[in-house]
Amino acid sequence: MLFDLRGAGRRRTVRIVYVGLAILIGGGLVFLGVGGGVGGAGLLTAATENKNSGNKTFEAEVKKYREQTKKEPTNAAAWERYTKALLHEASGEAFHTTNGQTSALTSRGTEVYSEAGAAWERYVALEPHHPNPELAELMVRIYDEEGLSKPAKVVEALQLVIASRPESAALYGQLAEYAYKAGNAHTGDLAARKAVELTPAASRESVRRTLETAKKEIENEAKKAAGSGTSTTPSSGG
Repeated sequence: MLFDLRGAGRRRTVRIVYVGLAILIGGGLVFLGVGGGVGGAGLLTAATENKNSGNKTFEAEVKKYREQTKKEPTNAAAWERYTKALLHEASGEAFHTTNGQTSALTSRGTEVYSEAGAAWERYVALEPHHPNPELAELMVRIYDEEGLSKPAKVVEALQLVIASRPESAALYGQLAEYAYKAGNAHTGDLAARKAVELTPAASRESVRRTLETAKKEIENEAKKAAGSGTSTTPSSGG
């Protein structure tokens, strides 16, 4: 359940929701794609609608575009389609297993998510082209805590999304949190300031305090993890 706050990751998820709500209350519904042309109604809706139609179609697409990228390794469109096909396949709940308040990838989930991450990175590396921001937004799920847990990769994906929607306070709020998780306080602080700046005046102080709290909690968790010999961001990079 989203509001089971016993896990640190879930507390942060709720906090991100609260940042969004604060901006929503102050400025309407358009910025998060609620009634706006965000692009989330494309791939994400298609994946949801087709999730129960049988994974054989997705597996066939994955195989098709996997072979195409082998034959045409510099074809950006092929890498984009390959990544999309993997995201469709990864949309199934079977790739996660829930134990109490935590959710973890199954071995098959890890395999599919890792393949999607590798395909995405090959796609982004190709020049010259402009990576699909809608696809970048969906990659956040692949790289977040319940996916591959690579916050630095989430930061990279969010920066691509923000380039297409530079007026979204909520996206900057997300970027700030993931930058802090990745240990990149400089980027986090810049994103937090931008989130506050773009928030309607009535909600700015609330958002500022929320992001400051997020930074402190993430830093404290990192210090505790360092002291115990563990890490809250076990794989923050590529």
